Amino acid sequence: MPTPSSAPRARIPNLLTIAGTDPSGGAGIQADLKAFSANRAYGMSVITAVVAQNTRGVRAFEALAPAFVAAQIDAVFDDVRVDAVKIGMVANAGIIRAVAERLRAHGARNVVFDPVMVAKSGDALLDPEAVAALREELVPLATIITPNLPEAAVLLARGDDWTAEEMAAQLPALAAMGPEAVLLKGGHLSGSAESTDLLWWQGETHSYSAPRIATKNDHGTGCTLSAAIAALLPRMELPEAVGAAKRYLQGALAASDQLEVGGGHGPLHHFHEMWG
Repeated sequence: MPTPSSAPRARIPNLLTIAGTDPSGGAGIQADLKAFSANRAYGMSVITAVVAQNTRGVRAFEALAPAFVAAQIDAVFDDVRVDAVKIGMVANAGIIRAVAERLRAHGARNVVFDPVMVAKSGDALLDPEAVAALREELVPLATIITPNLPEAAVLLARGDDWTAEEMAAQLPALAAMGPEAVLLKGGHLSGSAESTDLLWWQGETHSYSAPRIATKNDHGTGCTLSAAIAALLPRMELPEAVGAAKRYLQGALAASDQLEVGGGHGPLHHFHEMWG
């Protein structure tokens, strides 16, 4: 009769995503869970808003009651060890405060906050009145925030005119808002064959560059990158986790044309390494 192995078993991280839905499966909760699984983590979810969207854009969304969002968070933390948390779409100030309060109460760690404000199509996903609450409540809770350039412009209350030099210059201002680290994504910068992201961590800047991939299937890139970082963070130092997540994202983008999903910005191929 076989006996159990005496070798220690590597612990599979439990990951919680707090975000909105995407019925077409390319972004939001659905993308997060796929990225968690692809990066060998167990995924759980708390829904903040139900979104009617597809690859062409957002049609409508309904935010859940803040108390119900809080109840979902409590249900997970009261029963399950949570090794990392990814936060995406939070919809309004009430939900922001509820999420922040419950994460503080439960001592959440390895918090990755992707400050989702605008969909790929340009549709607003965050109530404008909630921006101040987001800055005050969620940003300081984060282990790392992952804004793109339009989102960073909103956080900093500045114009959306960026250069590579401006990206580097604004990292300390973003860090001064309270997160342990900032990953400022440069995908919106034009005029270069490469896309460069800058990580500010422990007073130092790390640069991550990758060739731009010509594809319209780029729906959910921000969700996927932040979810991959969260999945890897319990097992790696932050700069290493960001680098590994970037490589995963690059592979998912490169393989995205294997999928035929929708007539707009299609999804990434989250399982490109597994499906062959």
